[in-house]
Amino acid sequence: MKNCAFILLAFVGLVFGQKTQAATTDTLAIQSLAMNKTLKAVVITPQGYQHSQKNYSVVYLLHGGSGNYKNWTELTPDKSLVARMSDLFGVIIVMPDGGPSSYYFDSPLLKESQYETFISKEVREKIDKEYRSIKTREGRVITGLSMGGHGAVYIATKHPDLYCAAGSMSGVMNINPSTWKVPTDFAKIRIENFKKMIGEREESGLFYPGYNLITMTEQIKAAKLHLIFDCGVDDFLIEPNREMHKLLMANGTPHDYTERPGKHDWPYWENALPYHFLFFQKVLQAKKP
Repeated sequence: MKNCAFILLAFVGLVFGQKTQAATTDTLAIQSLAMNKTLKAVVITPQGYQHSQKNYSVVYLLHGGSGNYKNWTELTPDKSLVARMSDLFGVIIVMPDGGPSSYYFDSPLLKESQYETFISKEVREKIDKEYRSIKTREGRVITGLSMGGHGAVYIATKHPDLYCAAGSMSGVMNINPSTWKVPTDFAKIRIENFKKMIGEREESGLFYPGYNLITMTEQIKAAKLHLIFDCGVDDFLIEPNREMHKLLMANGTPHDYTERPGKHDWPYWENALPYHFLFFQKVLQAKKP
């Protein structure tokens, strides 16, 4: 009951515009041996972290396509939103760079695009070394928007020993651009990008099975994740999200799916993010010893 009351009060404070926050924001340089380059991540620690001895749960928050590690702190209409999430829910938030079009998997063709390894191993190990994080799956969750929504669910599905929950906001549940409501030229650019990263891998009518979430529903079920995803009704990705919801319902995978008014834009993601933190708070509280 106390946990529920805390969550409710935190949400009320957020909705009614409490702007004060005492979270600390750092920028880390992280060497990727997998890609032979240095990338950055924004890390936010909550109020009280510096004077506490306890370990904190970690929320990994991924950016979308054509984006970078600073997006969540610079492009939300309310620039203090992510820091307030850290304070309200008492978690470390990590926002790593995922490249402009990596989709957060390891490319079998491009050495410079190994973002599954970067996020799940190199960033995680850096955070666990530099910060007082809970170093088990029970204290680690991952979510993101658009391409980052795909990446969050994909990485958590591939590494269920590392994450207890995953989320997606306006996520690319089907990486086949022909299922998106986008101009033909844009779809062609994305198709060429996948060819460069994965090659000609279409099999039995499926678009890159094993890399495409819509083809991985049995793996998602087996991962036993606490799963949340949502999409705006006017988003160009609404139909793939609806299809994913139907497939997960059909195979009995527990999940939280929501459609709300909105498009594929920052006002929608700003509105969606607190719901993900409320969901994760419930999961993380339940997993505490």
